[in-house]
Amino acid sequence: MPDAAVRHLTVDAESADQRLDNFLLRELKGVPKTLVYRIIRSGEVRVNKARARADTRLRAGDDVRLPPVRLPERAVAAPAAVPARTFPVLYEDEWLLAIDKPAGVAVHGGSGVAFGVIEQLRRARPQAPLLELVHRLDRETSGVLLVAKRRSALKRLQDQFRDRSTGKTYLALVRGAWPAQRKVIDVPLHKYLLPDGERRVRVTDAADPQGQRSISLVRIIGTVHPPADAPADAPVMSLLAVTIKTGRTHQIRVHLAHAGHPIAGDDKYGDFAWNRWLARWGLKRMFLHAWRLSVRHPVHGTPLQLEAPLPPELGDWLDVRRFLALQ
Repeated sequence: MPDAAVRHLTVDAESADQRLDNFLLRELKGVPKTLVYRIIRSGEVRVNKARARADTRLRAGDDVRLPPVRLPERAVAAPAAVPARTFPVLYEDEWLLAIDKPAGVAVHGGSGVAFGVIEQLRRARPQAPLLELVHRLDRETSGVLLVAKRRSALKRLQDQFRDRSTGKTYLALVRGAWPAQRKVIDVPLHKYLLPDGERRVRVTDAADPQGQRSISLVRIIGTVHPPADAPADAPVMSLLAVTIKTGRTHQIRVHLAHAGHPIAGDDKYGDFAWNRWLARWGLKRMFLHAWRLSVRHPVHGTPLQLEAPLPPELGDWLDVRRFLALQ
């Protein structure tokens, strides 16, 4: 039975700049991810005697206090249930791996999700000494996802994301004709929790102390017309390339909905009546895809231009892929 006493862990140099949740998931092997996130949210985990969030960045020498964690032996064995799974590889070398994440798969376990992409990758590659997420995508979003294969590469790549020196462009299909003159959305966002603990985001203003500045650049790629059997008043749709200068939770989804052009199939911030029509016309998921990602190689410094093609369920729908031929 696992140790049920309070524990103190000292963050070593290799773990410096890692997120608290990732650090604990590595240190508390066999502990369900839902429990790890629960003890963080409850404040039972302390960093240098202070409460910390899951995304708190640790520094070398930090003291991490863990509460008593007691589990039956069968819970310790639970990780064996994670299935091995491979994903389409967009780029790979000894330092990093870029994959094409499908929609409907979380990037990691936790908060009610038993496992995600990273756990499945680790099971599929048991010989890999390290596989860590560099960044995240929403479960409903497909596209380019970076995984570090060495701790030094993880830190250097995450530094690029934090310094906003990466280029992240998404494809989004939205309701209505996007106004050509609107090319920048600079609206702060505020994260909050629903009563059941689910994350949500809303727009706010500069006076909100919890608001985070959020910037999205929008470019029109094409106008998509509804199918021939759609009602006469069915709206046209705009295929957009959205480049985010800040990587806030649900940023594109909230920004576009706030602008009056919700993303097709978005079940959190979208037009739910319109979504039902889209489902009848064959669109079974949210039309948001992490299309292109530009980063500098963490060791060589050379530019990497990564691109994930539109998956068939999006590209084949109303022949949307045709708009990308000259992009």
